[in-house]
Amino acid sequence: MPLFIGDILWALMVYFIMRFLFVTRPVKFIVLASLLFCYGIEFSQLYKSPWINDLRHTLFGRLVLGEGFLWSDLLCYTVGVGIGIWVDKGLSNRLFARSSVHA
Repeated sequence: MPLFIGDILWALMVYFIMRFLFVTRPVKFIVLASLLFCYGIEFSQLYKSPWINDLRHTLFGRLVLGEGFLWSDLLCYTVGVGIGIWVDKGLSNRLFARSSVHA
């Protein structure tokens, strides 16, 4: 499996966590919050202090904070959030179509 799939799935997960936490907020807010979070984590990898590097060497640190900054990860995060929007819109349309049929 290509390495970038993990970054796309991570951003997709962030999108749906944000969607769950802020269910009443508009999708534009969810998209912005998700991308800011993902990009913020990626740019934080440019910060190289001993305490955060020690944290990055743990399993939790590697999974949440990552290990090194890559510009390509920003593209993967954008794709992951885009997939989240697509899935979210598809589910919303399907649920709306079902509820209007039964009404």
